[in-house]
Amino acid sequence: MKYPIIPSFLAGCSMLFCGSAFAAEFPLPAAGSNMVGQLQVVIARHQDTLLDIARHYDVGYNEIRAANPGVDPWLPGGGAHVLIPTRYILPPKPWTGIIINIPERRLFYFPAGQNVVYTYPVGIFRPKWPNPLGSTRIIAKVRNPTWTVPKNIQEEHAKAEEPIPAFFPAGPNNPMGELALETGWSQIFIHGTNKPWGVGMRVSHGCFHVYPENEVQLFKMVKVGTPVTTIDQPYVVGTDGNGQLYLQSFKPLEAYSKGGNAQQRAVNAISLFEKRARHNWVIDWQRVIRLVQAPNTIPTGINVGVPTLSAVVAQLPIQPYDFAPYGDDANTATPPPAPNRIAAPGS
Repeated sequence: MKYPIIPSFLAGCSMLFCGSAFAAEFPLPAAGSNMVGQLQVVIARHQDTLLDIARHYDVGYNEIRAANPGVDPWLPGGGAHVLIPTRYILPPKPWTGIIINIPERRLFYFPAGQNVVYTYPVGIFRPKWPNPLGSTRIIAKVRNPTWTVPKNIQEEHAKAEEPIPAFFPAGPNNPMGELALETGWSQIFIHGTNKPWGVGMRVSHGCFHVYPENEVQLFKMVKVGTPVTTIDQPYVVGTDGNGQLYLQSFKPLEAYSKGGNAQQRAVNAISLFEKRARHNWVIDWQRVIRLVQAPNTIPTGINVGVPTLSAVVAQLPIQPYDFAPYGDDANTATPPPAPNRIAAPGS
């Protein structure tokens, strides 16, 4: 199925830009919890791909693949049960502005004065092009950006036999998308992309790539001056407020960890969370070790007595997935039309 052409942003505010929200939007959790969302299971049809399903639920490639090991991303098969990893542990406080956990490949936006959080998957850096860590601010909002490609990037693509032009004009084939938020870091943007299926992968030269429809919403909400913080936390710890402790594990990035001990990093993250929570859980350390050895992007219970992830998933209701495929023309910087989108659970 092919979608109709959407008016260019050159003509002003598109119907998507002026329309409803598309990101996973959640109310902030009650005191004693730092988790939002819920897991879901859907039944794929023969024409669905994991990438279609992931994009529909604002999940990245890395997340949908980790949640469904052994499932072919392009041909999951009619009747296949697909786990949607739409439960998240929020990054450490303060919850201010934009926070991007780079190993998680996920952006969290906490708008000032609102009791909500928006969250989006992001594409992160290729090897040798690490995203910056630290704090800055949004310094500009750019419609229809153009891109003059630095020579070292041209050379890298030429060596990989993937030549690219020296200049990209504005439009649906621009790798920077049709909207971009410029950060205070030199030449680092949070922007849409002409290759949305790469969101959740290591695809960038330092910028952060989001689905075009998510960039539409970010562009509308985020103001110049909004704080931006990037963190390197491959092990994220949380509690649901019911006495259960969870761990999300992501593969550490060599550019930051420099070969550090992954298991010790996980232990340190748990210990720090317990200290801040002023509570000590009885930890099932074998679960922690397994999560370090085989990173799982889904929050997984790690205290003694908490149900296993497989037991939790087995109790989930199974829903049909009956939304239109994104189609052959979806891999451009132009957002798809709204009918394929639905609000995320908890929104």
